[in-house]
Amino acid sequence: QDINAYNGEQPAEKLPFPIIADKNRELAVKLGMLDPDEQDKEGMPLTARVVFVFGPDKKLKLSILYPATTGRNFDEILRVVDSLQLTAYKKVATPVDWKPGDSVMVVPTLPDEEAKKLFPKGVFTKELPSGKKYLRYTPQP
Repeated sequence: QDINAYNGEQPAEKLPFPIIADKNRELAVKLGMLDPDEQDKEGMPLTARVVFVFGPDKKLKLSILYPATTGRNFDEILRVVDSLQLTAYKKVATPVDWKPGDSVMVVPTLPDEEAKKLFPKGVFTKELPSGKKYLRYTPQP
């Protein structure tokens, strides 16, 4: 209820996402989620704010550990989830600072002819001093 109240919503019985209570910090210790630099009044390390994202294959796709003194950036977490979903099904990668709707990179292992077939909106190559043609972009499929 505190999480919902913090976000300005009515306290609810259930959150719209899974959350694990770890009052005794057993899971936090087991997963290495303690902040070595921040301690409570008894000198115990504070629990860090950790985000784990698992894929449908039940494999860890992303782990972000925020120090106890730093809040999470939910816009960034959502951006990463969007990227993970897109890149899991399309032969693309998302460049730095990518946002949904921006151009994406064609994976370097995809031959040019196949890229032309997969991306009918076009594939554009970034000109580099080396002359190598590995930075290929396409509108987000």
